[in-house]
Parts: sequence; C-alpha cells; structure tokens
Amino acid sequence: MPPVIRLPLAFDVARLRADLDRLHTSAWTAHMVRQNYRGDWDVLPLRIVKGATHPVMMIYADPAATAFEDGPLLAATPYLRDVLAAFACPLQTVRLMRLSAGSVIKEHRDHDLDAAQGMARIHVPITTNDAVDFRLNGIRVVMPEGSAWYLRLADPHSVVNAGDTDRVHLVIDCEVNDWLRDQLRAGA
Repeated sequence: MPPVIRLPLAFDVARLRADLDRLHTSAWTAHMVRQNYRGDWDVLPLRIVKGATHPVMMIYADPAATAFEDGPLLAATPYLRDVLAAFACPLQTVRLMRLSAGSVIKEHRDHDLDAAQGMARIHVPITTNDAVDFRLNGIRVVMPEGSAWYLRLADPHSVVNAGDTDRVHLVIDCEVNDWLRDQLRAGA
C-alpha cells in the first residue's frame, strides 16, 4: 500500500470553516510532545478516550485505549459530525490540529500509524496555505482544503508552515476495516 493516498472523499470547505469558527473561543491545548516541534502546534479534542477529563489526556491518542466517546466540543460542530459519519469504520480519537504560521513540526515517526498494521490516521485540511510544506519520506505532499488523506505516519514526516496563516486539519484516527480498505484501494 502506498504511504500517501488521497481518499475518494471531498468535504465542503465553507462548512468545515464555519464549524471551526464556532470553536473560536475554545481553549486549544499545546501538543504535549514539545521536542517534536518549534513554535505553536496545538489541539482541540473532538473524540476522546472514554472518561478522559484532563485537557492533556483528552488530546492524547492513546494506542492502548479501547473505548472512545464524543467530546463536548463535537456537539457544537454539526458539519464535522457529518464528516465523521462519512467514515464507516471504527473511529478512535478525532482532533483539530493547528500549526500556527511560522511553526515547524520536526521530522518524527508515529510507529503505530500504518494501515497494514490495522490503524490509520486520516487528515482533512480545513485551512492551509501554499507555503505549508508537509513531507513524508522526504517527498512533499500537497493537501487541498476539503480533501481527505491517508498518510502512513509510521514513516518519517515533517511539516513547515512558512505561510502567514494557520494550518488546521481535522485528524481522524481509525481502525482499518473493509470499508476503509476499499477507500484506500480506490484512492491508490
């Protein structure tokens, strides 16, 4: 399976941004792995490990967790709920992840995120700019707003936001099932 696949799904950018705007007063939590970035990389939890109440635990994608629930912020975002409903696979954590203008995510690997091992991370860009440089295995991946992407993040990846605007992605961690395998094959 290729390390980068654009899924045959597309979402309404204006509606994605409207839901993002609904959360403008929400408190974003800084990504907890500080050694992986420079600048500002923060998170809003939408779907969380069941029972998580501390902000850091609400943004954590715990690979050992087995039970998940919608977080309180998801109730304020009707279109994001529709987007998630389009994924006919078991959803685990779902977050909005913002990389502020001028910030960098250093090259790293998320060892448990490989569809061949049963776990996938899907990115749906909500806001981005032409100066965002996302690299997977050293190759640039340009992800337009409203598109959906599987990225094998067990491989080395990094992001530089050299633009003047923030980059915000809807990040969906999910289990690979027959439906997602079909989407991956169709996109490949």
